Amino acid sequence: MARILDGRQAARESLIALKPRIRKLARPPGLAVVRVGEDPASGIYVHRKSMRAQKLGFYQPEGLHFPEDVSQGDLLATIAALNADPKIDGILVQLPLPRHIDTAAVLDAIDPSKDVDGFHEVNAGRLAQGRRSPGLMVPCTPKGAMRLIERSGFATEGAEAVVIGRSNIVGRPMAWLLEQANATVTVCHSRTQSMASHIKRADIVVAAVGRPHVIKGAWIRPGAVVVDVGINRLEDGSIVGDVEHDVAIKRAGAITPVPGGVGPMTIAMLMENTVVAAEARQA
Repeated sequence: MARILDGRQAARESLIALKPRIRKLARPPGLAVVRVGEDPASGIYVHRKSMRAQKLGFYQPEGLHFPEDVSQGDLLATIAALNADPKIDGILVQLPLPRHIDTAAVLDAIDPSKDVDGFHEVNAGRLAQGRRSPGLMVPCTPKGAMRLIERSGFATEGAEAVVIGRSNIVGRPMAWLLEQANATVTVCHSRTQSMASHIKRADIVVAAVGRPHVIKGAWIRPGAVVVDVGINRLEDGSIVGDVEHDVAIKRAGAITPVPGGVGPMTIAMLMENTVVAAEARQA
């Protein structure tokens, strides 16, 4: 039976470790969360992030929730103002944005040093090249997933790792981080033939597809570390991951739960990135 990689406990420990760093700052870290529209899921995510930032004593400006029909010009003007605001260390734009907004243009308008989500092309390029400077903003979900892999005690060096999914938000940066940790990385996607054969030989499996139970538990190599990034709501209201958990847990050496695995770590890493940005700005 696999050991459970408890994201809630790991997140608590990460947040506790931030408190003495925050106390050393000349002013509280400032985090601006920009939200567009009334998508319920986005509302929940923004609320959770804001509540965690509040508990840590962050400064958070108000008035950053815009209607669905906000113009791209108004959104870019808001980001420009936040870039220039000395009280703001981190800027996050909650995705997805409405179709009439150019998401890449909005994300790339953020000052890279305030891009606490790590989505700006400058931060992505630096990460892809392995230029891991102290102030580099690493995307929160892959960063959190790597922390959980480290907590598993499994050595990444020389390991066979498979990442399922190639999004710019999770899949690609996850592959870069694993490669930089000296794993041999295979990225699987919708056009991959015989995905099961790749997964069956993997020491580390990171699933980031967004389809319930698409990764069968029988494909998991005995003793492997499984990180399930997927969060999928079924018709009965239950939440499951991308991995067939009930079977995989009997084969894996360590596995993340859904919920309670990568999700809490994502928010914790957002808080950490904001503190890192504040430290760099106040150095």
